[in-house]
Amino acid sequence: MLTLAAIEDAADIVYRAMNPTPQYAWPLLGEAIGRKVWVKHENHTPTGAFKVRGGLVMMKGLAERLPSGSGIISATRGNHGQSMAFAAARYGLACTIVVPEGNSREKNAAMRAFGADLIEHGEDFDAAKAHAVMLSEERGLTMVPSFHVDLVRGVATYATEFLRAVKDLDVIYVPIGLGSGICGVISARDVLNRKTKVVGVVSDQADAYARSFESGTLTDTASAATFADGMAVRCPDEAALAVIRAGAEDVVRVSDDQIAEATRLYYRATHSLAEGAGAAALAALMNDTHRGETTGVILSGQNIDADLMARVLAGETPRV
Repeated sequence: MLTLAAIEDAADIVYRAMNPTPQYAWPLLGEAIGRKVWVKHENHTPTGAFKVRGGLVMMKGLAERLPSGSGIISATRGNHGQSMAFAAARYGLACTIVVPEGNSREKNAAMRAFGADLIEHGEDFDAAKAHAVMLSEERGLTMVPSFHVDLVRGVATYATEFLRAVKDLDVIYVPIGLGSGICGVISARDVLNRKTKVVGVVSDQADAYARSFESGTLTDTASAATFADGMAVRCPDEAALAVIRAGAEDVVRVSDDQIAEATRLYYRATHSLAEGAGAAALAALMNDTHRGETTGVILSGQNIDADLMARVLAGETPRV
C-alpha cells in the first residue's frame, strides 16, 4: 500500500520533466456510449504513454544509489522501454532494452532515439524478459523489472490527477499489461478515500490476469497473440496480482475486434490516436456499461505504428 506522501513525492519528480496530463469528457464520445465518459489522456506525455512517470521515479532512485556510469537493462514491447531510455538519459545512466523479435518498428526506433541500446530476442515479451535477466548478470547491468513499487508510485500520479479533477467517478477502466497502471489507480483511489470502482481490462488472447484474478492463483497462458502489444503478457506478477485481487472490482476481457472498434471510435469522437492497449479500456466500457453513471477510461498510450493504424481505421482488425 502506497501512502499519499509517497505518491506526492513521486509527483514532484515527475513534474520536473512533464506537466500533468488532461482529462476531458468528449461530447461525441459520450453520445456514442450513452453516458458521460471522462478520458485520462496519458497519450499526452513525453513518450506518448503513461509509463514515463514510473520510469522517472525509478531512474532517479537508481541514479542516487548506483556508481557513476552505471547501466540498466530491461525488457519491453515498447512503452516501458521508451520510459527507461528517456529517464535513464535524464539521470545519466546507460540503458539497454531487450524486445522480442518482430517488435514494433516505430517503437524500436523511438527507444533508440531516446538513447537505448536495443537488442531483439525471443518470440514474445516473456522470452525477452528472460534474456534481459541473463544479460544483466553477464554484463553487470542493473535489471529493471516492468513491475516495481517505484514504477507504481510514479504512475499513481496520473490517477491522483484524475481522481482530484473528477471527484464523482463511479468507475475507472484500466488496461493491464504487467499491472503497474491498475495498481497505481487502486493505490491512489485508496489513499484519497474514494469509492470509485476499478475494473481491469485484458485481451481475451492474453488473459493471464483475468484467469489469475478469478482463480486466486498465478496462472500463465501459453501465448499472448494480440495486436494490443502493451497487454501481450503470458506470466502475471505475484505482487501485482495481490493488489488487483484486493482492490479491483473485476477484470474483464476484450477481443481484438472490440479493441479495433474502440480505436476507431477514439479517432472519430476525439481525433486521438490510441494504441491497442490504449483503446482497451474504452473497448471494455463499450461492452460493459452497467457499473456506474460517471465513467473514466485510461487512454494509456498512442504509440501505434502508422501502417497498423491505417489498417485499423480502414476497418480491419490486425491479426497476430
